[in-house]
Amino acid sequence: MKPNTVDAMHELIVQIKTELPFKGVDTSFCSDTCTGCSIKLLEFIAIEIDDWEYKLNQGTVPSFKDLNKLAKMAKKIRAVLIKNKLI
Repeated sequence: MKPNTVDAMHELIVQIKTELPFKGVDTSFCSDTCTGCSIKLLEFIAIEIDDWEYKLNQGTVPSFKDLNKLAKMAKKIRAVLIKNKLI
């Protein structure tokens, strides 16, 4: 049985929080190689996650487009973190 979009969004949020290094982010987090500000990207995705957690708690049902948008965003940010040698 496939999960509904609410369950899928919860699972996506947990996966993003697990995959990306949100803890211990400060100025020492930056590496010598930088192709995008890792700190700002992590702050941005954290805000998006907080926004979706709030919406889900308020009863908002995400669409497949919403799931896809958040997943793509997280994937791109992860790619930048890998490029910056932080993952």
